[in-house]
Amino acid sequence: MAFQMDRASFPADVRLVRDQASGLEAAIVLHSTTLGPAAGGCRMWTYGDHEAMVTDACRLAEGMSYKNALAELPLGGGKAVIRRPEGKFDRTALFRAFGRAVEALKGNYITAEDVGTRVDDMSVVRDETRHVAGLPLRADRSGGDPSPWTARGVFLAMEWAAERRLERPLSDCTVALQGVGHVGAALAGMLHAAGVRLIVSDVDGKSAARVAVATGATVASVGSIVSAQADIFAPCALGGVLNHETVGKLKATVVCGAANNQLAEPADGDRLADRNILYAPDYVVNAGGIINVAAEYLGWPQTEAAARVEETAARLARVFDHAARSGLAPHAAADRLARETIAAGRTARRAAA
Repeated sequence: MAFQMDRASFPADVRLVRDQASGLEAAIVLHSTTLGPAAGGCRMWTYGDHEAMVTDACRLAEGMSYKNALAELPLGGGKAVIRRPEGKFDRTALFRAFGRAVEALKGNYITAEDVGTRVDDMSVVRDETRHVAGLPLRADRSGGDPSPWTARGVFLAMEWAAERRLERPLSDCTVALQGVGHVGAALAGMLHAAGVRLIVSDVDGKSAARVAVATGATVASVGSIVSAQADIFAPCALGGVLNHETVGKLKATVVCGAANNQLAEPADGDRLADRNILYAPDYVVNAGGIINVAAEYLGWPQTEAAARVEETAARLARVFDHAARSGLAPHAAADRLARETIAAGRTARRAAA
């Protein structure tokens, strides 16, 4: 099944996958393959219905196109989402079925772990296809859990944003961190090591408590973290957290976090700008994970992946400079730069044909 996304300028190829034996119900979306094969992780989540699953996959795939373009990777954008089966299920059988679906795309889609999936899941997928990354780490090779790389990029971006907007080092700031899963917990550890004061929240109270014990953070409720008295708000859970209601509650003057699709709608980026809140576009700052995935898949050494992640702040600076020159809010400036990069790639391919 394929259709054109109304909200994007590039075609989206949506593959719906069902395997009755394993209980697999999934959507694999190839948003753009202009710069290379569509790359993006596999998310497993409890979706209310089929439409919610497909919608999330399309939004995430579009973000991956832009993320990979601005990270200067030879990859297009794609995403897979699996609707978590109700009750008990055979996880190995489910990911084997998913691996077969990836293999059927003949290299046009490269998968890896994301929210709700793990390194060992990708090892199962690898039994069915070679078009997968995020596999167990091997000496002198990129690989393994990409979460620490994502966290590192966000940390570097946050350091830069604090200096630019708050005019003081990150160590003198308070960060309200929403979500302490793999990436959020890794980011909390980095922030604590840097001397940052932390306020944390998570739907899993035990996870929030563990991070608080390890970092000395204050634990806030899920409902109050957005309005916490902090300098920086770091969304590191699911998307859509910045909306008409929550933007008005923010006390932070910088938003910089790892979650994908933080803006519920583009207008929320304008609302942040109207309130003089500096928004670091999510797909610019959270590209560390896909950089590591790309390095693993393409055979780059780990030093190359690390060097590219260390350039996260420089890429963010280019976005803000473009925003200032163009009179755009940062989210709109990032979108424009990404689309221009993809369009230039399309032009180059046609010229070479």
